[in-house]
Amino acid sequence: MKKLLLILTCTLLPALGFAQLPAHLEGRMEYPVFDFHPWVGVVKTKAKKLDYDKDLNYKIAIDITDGITDSTQVMGTLLEVARTYNLNIANGVPKRKLEMAVVLHGGAIQGLLKNEAYLKKFGVPNPNIQAIEIMKKAGVEFYVCAQVLAFRQVPEEDIIDEVEITLSAKTALITLQQMGYTYMRITNN
Repeated sequence: MKKLLLILTCTLLPALGFAQLPAHLEGRMEYPVFDFHPWVGVVKTKAKKLDYDKDLNYKIAIDITDGITDSTQVMGTLLEVARTYNLNIANGVPKRKLEMAVVLHGGAIQGLLKNEAYLKKFGVPNPNIQAIEIMKKAGVEFYVCAQVLAFRQVPEEDIIDEVEITLSAKTALITLQQMGYTYMRITNN
């Protein structure tokens, strides 16, 4: 029992600390669509430069390669995907005019593992699955590089169903750019 309590304490305390906003941001955040984590919010502001342009379609291709820094937490790069979506909605972009495609490769593929494979690798359930499911329901598309899966010996069937497998991240990003998506790289920094 003591061992279980120690494990729970070591697992949950860092998670709770990471999930709290600093005092100076309390009450200043809004969550237009996604609210599954405090850090996906948008600081309320009166800034009005480069607001939503009704003549534009907002199409964003997001490139993620950074791996997991804490296997018990949602990847910071995925939180930034949700925050980018929220920022565009807060800027006035209607959901119907916002398209986001996220291409994951490199170490980022570990966050896409089904629970069984994630448990085997990290010893905890995959905290990224729920965030991806929520964003997918809102229309965010997710792709993973088959080349990286092959090089790192990750079976395609170990990848969660919400993620489409593409030949390569490079060809996916090139295709998305040719389709009018703006390239955006998100890193852990």
